[in-house]
Amino acid sequence: MKPGSVVMLVIGMLLALLGMGVVSGGIVAAWANSEQRSGGFLETPARTFSVDTYALTSPHSDADMGVSTGLPFDVGTIRLRATSVGQDGEIFIGIAPQADVDQYLAGVNHTVLRQMTFAPFRAEYDDVAGPNEPEPPDEQTWWTESVSGSGEQQLEWDIQSGNWAVVVMNADGSPGVDVSLQAGARSDLLGPLAVGLLIGGGLLLLIGIMLVVAGAIGLGRSRTPPGPGQAVGAGPAVGAGPAPGPASAGAAGGGAAAMAAVPAGEPESWAYPARLYGELDPQLSNWMWLVKWFLVIPHIFVLVFLWIAFVFSSIIAWFAILFTGRYPESIFTFNVGVLRWSWRVAFYSYSALGTDRYPPFTLSPADYPAELEVDYPERLSRGLVLVKSWLLAIPHLLIVAAFTGGGWAWRAPSDDVTTGVMTYSYAEGRTDFVPNAGLSLLGMLVLVAAVILLFTGRYRRALFDLILGLNRWSYRVIVYTALMRDEYPPFRLDLGGTDPAAARRNEAVAPSTA
Repeated sequence: MKPGSVVMLVIGMLLALLGMGVVSGGIVAAWANSEQRSGGFLETPARTFSVDTYALTSPHSDADMGVSTGLPFDVGTIRLRATSVGQDGEIFIGIAPQADVDQYLAGVNHTVLRQMTFAPFRAEYDDVAGPNEPEPPDEQTWWTESVSGSGEQQLEWDIQSGNWAVVVMNADGSPGVDVSLQAGARSDLLGPLAVGLLIGGGLLLLIGIMLVVAGAIGLGRSRTPPGPGQAVGAGPAVGAGPAPGPASAGAAGGGAAAMAAVPAGEPESWAYPARLYGELDPQLSNWMWLVKWFLVIPHIFVLVFLWIAFVFSSIIAWFAILFTGRYPESIFTFNVGVLRWSWRVAFYSYSALGTDRYPPFTLSPADYPAELEVDYPERLSRGLVLVKSWLLAIPHLLIVAAFTGGGWAWRAPSDDVTTGVMTYSYAEGRTDFVPNAGLSLLGMLVLVAAVILLFTGRYRRALFDLILGLNRWSYRVIVYTALMRDEYPPFRLDLGGTDPAAARRNEAVAPSTA
């Protein structure tokens, strides 16, 4: 690998990720700004707070808001709405400096709202003990803003510099505060903030994508780019059997050329121009698969960055195909290298467990028992590029999801359900389609093979062939959806470590030696 290209790739991905985060923040700020136009506020859901003490106060803070006064725009406005729950008494809401509130409630039994979450709603309180009874709050003159009365009470306050506290009490100062509270906020800063974030994030994203593409092109050029119809990564994997010869390379010219090369009456002998190989190691360790999850961590770390680059470079390739009908050769070589690297790690680890040889850190073909080849296309359809990745591939994506993805199930209506991962909230009469944890078909087959290996020291060949067939189907679909080929992947489970269709085709077109 070229060090300069690797550096550009890494820096570009970091800038692109940072740019996407900043742009996402800008989108959120723009949405919030649109929601608060015409005097609107961004509001929390109304929640009920019940305490047995004389007052409920906001958390104590020693931090100064640091908001300058006299600015020509609204830095921020807070709105509080409160309604008494379960009684007809009057309630009081007040905002005042923290020092005045502390003096007023000194020696008074009151409650401080320490922490609050909304999904699910949960409030945590700290009770402050005291023997005194407070004077009625609406008789105090030092409140900066306050409202009191029966029914819904609403208070608005422009944020100012200083340490402030919010207090909710019964208007007569009696104990037992039971109210429904809703908070809202608005700020004129959201509009400029959204514009700044969108522009800054867009520039970071653009620079990052340019560096990623430049790095991918540089890595792709570290090897001689393939000519039209030549396989990227051509050459057999060790022990994988013969590599496809010139006949299979003819498939690169497009669907018509591929079909023309099919022997008459033998449509199943057509070899897809993306070929996956894997040689089963006859001396597999009984136990090493138990720790491979740890051993592949360095590869996973690198592949995360490579796949980010793969996505960006595929977007550039999409535009190139749309306007020129060609897939840029250097980007093609890089993307095939990412797929090849991924397949080696998958073959070593939990997509096959086919070898104990540690995968090499390279995008190029290597002496390794797992290999991937993709024929470089001379031309690609500028029309198909608009639909094949998301529309035409749907049948294959459903099939691949069935044997590589997790399970899904309808969840019936119920109350809020909290799992170890997230909380589901269901309205009356609502059902949700949610994923269930569990092994995929491919994962289950690999697990069965691993357990047999653990106790017998043998990897069942028939099981290995089926696992390789499932992986081969998956990678053909990836190649198609990544725009590398126009030929539609066959609905065919080609079993075994070599590509059976490629082998049959080589036999069909091999010159006679008689």
